[in-house]
Amino acid sequence: MDQLKPNGQRAKNAMVILWIVLGMEIITFISNYFQYDLLHRAKNLAPITSLEVAANDFRVKIVTVVYLIVYIICVVMFIQWFRRAYYNLHVKVPNLLFKDGWAAGSWFVPIMHLYRPYQIMRELHEETIDLCDKKKVSSNGLSTDLLGWWWFSWMVSSVLGRIVGQISNGAESISQLENSTVAGMIHSVFNIPLTLLILKIIYDYSKVEPILFDLKEEEEVKVETLIAE
Repeated sequence: MDQLKPNGQRAKNAMVILWIVLGMEIITFISNYFQYDLLHRAKNLAPITSLEVAANDFRVKIVTVVYLIVYIICVVMFIQWFRRAYYNLHVKVPNLLFKDGWAAGSWFVPIMHLYRPYQIMRELHEETIDLCDKKKVSSNGLSTDLLGWWWFSWMVSSVLGRIVGQISNGAESISQLENSTVAGMIHSVFNIPLTLLILKIIYDYSKVEPILFDLKEEEEVKVETLIAE
């Protein structure tokens, strides 16, 4: 029989890196604002030194590279937590809709990535709440209320990210660079509530998941009692 696997540290890791992502979103917004100010001045023929341009380019490159690294780490840690949570639910609840591997793999499959992760996240919450109800234990207020907002925000953020990328790739003139910078600022602003939503979802589920281990212990006690009798 499969055994439950600890997931608390993975939840903590995911939340820590998400807070870092949140900080990077703010830093990226500020960096883009400085660039927008520089471009706006250039557009209006205000005097700008080559040192200012070089400093801006260096800052933007550093912020972009650091953000990309942090984001990749965040994706890895979130998926690790997500798959482990779904795996643990599989141990307690038979006949779930999908294999636990899909909690990781579905993010990378074309078309499927538009809906399958949400289906798994919703099932994770619904089945955990239902299990707690059946066992007559508290689900610590776990709810599906935020899941729709989370997925909608994620989809919009993904679209915005592609738009920003397309605008940035074709930007050559000052006006085009200005537009791409504004688009980047809008994307960062939108990502802030998205990050907070993901944090809330992980935090809420991480308060309930240990209950699965408590239920496991109760079942083992019952089996040991029957064997003893």
